[in-house]
Amino acid sequence: MAEDRKAYRIKDDTLGEVQIADEVVAIIAGLAATEVEGVSSMAGNITNELVSKLGMKNLSKGIKVSVAEGRVNVDVALNIAFGYAIPEVSAKVQEKIKNAIENMTGLEVAAVNIRIAAVDMGKGRK
Repeated sequence: MAEDRKAYRIKDDTLGEVQIADEVVAIIAGLAATEVEGVSSMAGNITNELVSKLGMKNLSKGIKVSVAEGRVNVDVALNIAFGYAIPEVSAKVQEKIKNAIENMTGLEVAAVNIRIAAVDMGKGRK
């Protein structure tokens, strides 16, 4: 692994250990966030439609992950579509990210902090 990347040990037994890179946790969070109705894109302007063209690594844009003692803190910057209630969409994003990370990694999510970076006027409610 590159020196600037972190990995988190989630399993260590007689068969060996399992580690998850911090970028993988960020990608999980990015995918979960973009699945919520009202989220236009991540602050890096990446949407699910672009993933196949640009690759998975771009989904981690706008996301900062830190893990301490098996507890994950996630900071997410996203763009919201015009016409959606920010508190409602933010709560759904927080829950979706928490569930996705906990189910896929086994790590406990301590906090999911949302920052609304912009309102997308072109993707409003129909």
